[in-house]
Amino acid sequence: MAKKLEDNGLFESSRWLLPERREAYSHQLTHKDPIIKPVIDEQEWQQIGEALSESFNEHARITIKVFDPYEEKELSGFVTVINMFLKEIKLRNEDDWDWIKFDDIISAHT
Repeated sequence: MAKKLEDNGLFESSRWLLPERREAYSHQLTHKDPIIKPVIDEQEWQQIGEALSESFNEHARITIKVFDPYEEKELSGFVTVINMFLKEIKLRNEDDWDWIKFDDIISAHT
């Protein structure tokens, strides 16, 4: 009985949602308004390029902010390949890797 009175235990077990509210909440999570992609100017592209080349040449950890219309994504790792023909980089993190297109990069810093 003592556990039910600690840490909001009595009310924690009695919480529930109406089916209409649960459906509205899940709809809200999946149907967010898309974010407009910011315009990157030439100076920012230069800074992004310098950070990518520093990570590639000196094997330095880089943090890249990638555009996603529904959430802010930030990836961290090491640049292992810069493919100028396909305009993408290969970012290796702890146990996996991602191909990231240049057009999807918003910012990058080491």
